Amino acid sequence: MEIYHMSDIVSLLGLPYPPQGRTSYYIPCPCCDDKPRAKHLNINLQKDVFRCPRCGVYGGVFALYSLYTGVPVDKVRDVLNERLGTSVQTEKAKQKLEVPAIQEYPITDIDTRHATYEALLSLLTLAPDHRDNLLGRGLSQRDIDRLGYKTTPVVGTTAIAKQLQSQGHYLAGIPGFYRNESDNWVFVHERRGILIPVRNKDGLIQGLQIRRDNVNRRKFRWVSSAERKDGCKAEGWPHLAGPVRSVLVLTEGPMKADVIHALSGLAVLAVPGVNALTQLRSTLAELRDEGLTEIKTAFDMDFFTNCHVQNGYNSLLALLDEMGFQYGTYVWDPRYKGLDDYIWEHCLQRKRPK
Repeated sequence: MEIYHMSDIVSLLGLPYPPQGRTSYYIPCPCCDDKPRAKHLNINLQKDVFRCPRCGVYGGVFALYSLYTGVPVDKVRDVLNERLGTSVQTEKAKQKLEVPAIQEYPITDIDTRHATYEALLSLLTLAPDHRDNLLGRGLSQRDIDRLGYKTTPVVGTTAIAKQLQSQGHYLAGIPGFYRNESDNWVFVHERRGILIPVRNKDGLIQGLQIRRDNVNRRKFRWVSSAERKDGCKAEGWPHLAGPVRSVLVLTEGPMKADVIHALSGLAVLAVPGVNALTQLRSTLAELRDEGLTEIKTAFDMDFFTNCHVQNGYNSLLALLDEMGFQYGTYVWDPRYKGLDDYIWEHCLQRKRPK
């Protein structure tokens, strides 16, 4: 029986090749990308899978061929046997796409991650423009200090890693850390932005997100060192703002959750995106054990008109129903995109002189 890999399909369909040395990369999604430069479909040559976090389409080798050609998945193997076989052209394509595997560390335990990230954040500062941005969202200075937001380091990432090691902190298996060509530990050099701690129900930092400055696409992204020597990927953890209660608000993005909680006192759980629900089930199961019974969704108001968001939202409701939660949806004046914007505006209204 012939064994086919994602590299075979990429070559056969004439899809873009990965950048040099990469095994995971993005190309335009045939289902949802309608702008020339949009690239949401992730192809992973090492794992032989693909996924679009925007519209939720995903699968393996045969599913990718089916997606582009319309051939039923159960018929793809026969078609590939007929088209590829043992042709010289296919073998050359395999060689062209062959990428050496990069050894990564499995992710380490939450207590170790929290200790390392806490120490990392203590070495960093928050730039004045980032502080002003957070204050403008409704957070107080006390909130900002409590949450631990900092500005991404733009220099000295090797020195930071060395200092953390000297303090006895573990770096292997911590997303964001990896070894460079000199075999020294390094913290990833990212575009300038605000570092956002993503915390679990006990307040421990599971990972970090970045709100990147001056970008229009993928403004929020995880701190990750995937596909780097001894690196480690982030896993898309949910973030809890506030104590566990019987009712909580479910929204998108840890910063939004922090702002909503700070302004309203509500318990708020954030997922990385409405189509990124991988870690949500286990988190909800833990919160249910601590008394959670009802969930109010509060995604940005464009979910009413964005079909890609609606698909993910329907999957979310199916999950909540399957787990036996009561649930409903908050709606607000559509002039305000997010619930955080709406609450902050009304807080300002109460403070303004009449």
